[in-house]
Amino acid sequence: MHEVSLGGMLTDYLTGQTIEETTYEEFRQALARYLVEEKGYPRRGLKPKVPLVFQIDGQDTGRHIDLVAYDDDGTPMAIVIFCAGDVGSFERETVSCARLFPGGPVPVAIASDSIGASILDTATGDCTATGVRAIPTWEEVLAINARTPRTPLPDERRRKEERILHAYNGFLYGTCCSESCRIPPKGK
Repeated sequence: MHEVSLGGMLTDYLTGQTIEETTYEEFRQALARYLVEEKGYPRRGLKPKVPLVFQIDGQDTGRHIDLVAYDDDGTPMAIVIFCAGDVGSFERETVSCARLFPGGPVPVAIASDSIGASILDTATGDCTATGVRAIPTWEEVLAINARTPRTPLPDERRRKEERILHAYNGFLYGTCCSESCRIPPKGK
């Protein structure tokens, strides 16, 4: 199933702006509220639907990251990918997003359907914990970031990660979510 408009509007928990109600937006809103109210993430540092853009064969492509947690200096500290379906099947895509994200690699990557979650170590790609309750608190995210070096990916590794993410977006989801999930090429 892909994300479609439900024809209504709702107030974004993070920005206070009126946004389109979609099949997944309530879940994104619930995740944002949970991170702020239960896990201590600063509301001002959480940004919804942040584009991750890269090039494949000279064309811009990418996807939106559902939530990005930034520190006060604007450094990305954690990303959250909302997934509809088996959370485990979104782990590799989520790791690629964290590795490619500008200012990253972002050490903490989370795939969640708002009920389950996989907490991922971006460097190794390993799932370190499961379940929404296992999502690290803001203080834990800060500690993880303090002890994790941010070494940019070598060019060859970056190209491989871009191809992996492109495969998820172009082939695995392309027939379903191309308009709502991916970044369209410029001029389209």
